[in-house]
Amino acid sequence: MSITIHSSFLPQNDPDASLAFYRDTLGFEVRNDVGYNGMRWITVGPAGQPGISVVLYPPVATPGLTADERRTISEMMAKGTYATLVLATPDLDGTFERLQARDVEIVQEPVDQPYGVRDCAVRDPAGNLLRIQQLPRK
Repeated sequence: MSITIHSSFLPQNDPDASLAFYRDTLGFEVRNDVGYNGMRWITVGPAGQPGISVVLYPPVATPGLTADERRTISEMMAKGTYATLVLATPDLDGTFERLQARDVEIVQEPVDQPYGVRDCAVRDPAGNLLRIQQLPRK
């Protein structure tokens, strides 16, 4: 069996802010930007990795959610506890400095974790937690 990761979904509640963050701050390519009924689904991905995408979606559009569930999702997003994405870079300290200079919300500065990775953590405009790990040196 040959299975790859094609897309992952992250909620967004401000498509313009999310687009600016992923495109302008992280340098991701915009692969698609689809509007429907006043909402937007924006597909972005790391340059040079056309087979991997992140779809920034409006969670209120998820079918079958109750009003209480929508409210809970909104509350969790506001607290930054709803979604996480793990990224990697060959230069964690340089990446962190660039993010800090762009006034990205810092959750954790670069640190050697007890489970064997060096990483940092930031939040995107929707509150999603992004952990950025140092790639091993080759």
